[in-house]
Amino acid sequence: MTRYRPVRVGELLQAEIADLLLRQLKDPRLRMATVSRVEVSPDLRHAAVYISRVGDEAEQQATMAAFARASGFIRGQLGKRLKLRYVPQLTFKLDTAIAYGVRISRLLHDLFPDEAEES
Repeated sequence: MTRYRPVRVGELLQAEIADLLLRQLKDPRLRMATVSRVEVSPDLRHAAVYISRVGDEAEQQATMAAFARASGFIRGQLGKRLKLRYVPQLTFKLDTAIAYGVRISRLLHDLFPDEAEES
């Protein structure tokens, strides 16, 4: 098996899960959630799905609980849509990279306010 296959499968899973979010999942806790990336294990049996959600801590935790509850449905729909021998076991994780980037940007703005006004 090539080393690029997990990356390609991850991209495919990301697109399909995003489509499911848009079209089939009706849980209101899943609104404003975005699939930021999917990391698939080399044996294609496990996938970590990173979810980005704007909002406070309680909203983010509610979103993660909704994904945990819907994981069986999502995996079943992926099995129907994709031509894979095995549909990976999905683990949903909160992606904090965007919040971290915003925090760093604010810190830099506070340190160098004159340079931020010029750009």
